[in-house]
Amino acid sequence: MGCDQVNHSMQQIFSIIFPIFAIVLVGYLYGRRHAPDMAAANQLNLDIFVPALIFHVLSKKSFELGAYQELALAALIIVMGSGVLAWGVARLMKFETKTFVPPMMFSNSGNMGLPLALFAFGEAALPAAVVLFIVENTLHFSVGMKMMDSRTSMLGILRIPMVIATIVGIAFSLTGWVLPEVLSVSIEMVGQVAIPLMLFSLGVRLTGIDLRDWRIGVVGAIVCPATGLIIALMITPFLDLPPLQYGQLLIFSVLPPAVLNFMIAEKYNQEPRKVASIVMMGNLGSVLIIPLALAYILAQNGA
Repeated sequence: MGCDQVNHSMQQIFSIIFPIFAIVLVGYLYGRRHAPDMAAANQLNLDIFVPALIFHVLSKKSFELGAYQELALAALIIVMGSGVLAWGVARLMKFETKTFVPPMMFSNSGNMGLPLALFAFGEAALPAAVVLFIVENTLHFSVGMKMMDSRTSMLGILRIPMVIATIVGIAFSLTGWVLPEVLSVSIEMVGQVAIPLMLFSLGVRLTGIDLRDWRIGVVGAIVCPATGLIIALMITPFLDLPPLQYGQLLIFSVLPPAVLNFMIAEKYNQEPRKVASIVMMGNLGSVLIIPLALAYILAQNGA
């Protein structure tokens, strides 16, 4: 690769990651100065804005459900396979498995995955990114919650707004139903709030880093992308994905732990301080990991 190509690739990577980390930085700086309570905003995002985004993407005529079946299966294998590998690491390092394993499985496919897809691959990549987000999020609210509490009802997932939006959006896609334009535009505008708010909220969350649990946080920051990438590379020979979907799958495999892991750990009193350290250290580590992954994908695509 020549010097001009290297410079071009570096410029591409910068243009992709700068808007993402700039909004996160704004959230961090605002959070340091004002310490806002983001609970209500985050709940609105989970209940209103993200479901609107999911419905808008899935209900569009251009969305073909069958085109993403293999991608969805690959994402499922990555999430579950990462859990198996992380369980071995937890046993080796003598970490509590309920504390360490879920953050290694359930990644930031919302706060970081959706914006990365948008900035790296454009609007055309959003359907695949939403599919990856749906797989990860559905597993988190089903398998993840079951890991925390064996009494959790799996049917409860059907009451989650994002799952409802997914089902309704797919129904519209399969049947060819079309909303009146005035309503469709309104839903699209509401959904556009989701991604910037996710990034801003992530920045505010980063103000809560607790260095007392740095050891498990650093291990998690390494293990989370490593296990995902190992599983992704293991299944690659069996995949027949378009280049755009494969690139997104690789990004998905190295995403840091989802902030939601901390919220769930807090709900079940599962060493939330340690989980917070894992989440925050992992997201800080992504400042290095994500550009490396993008550089590899751009090189593979000959960019």
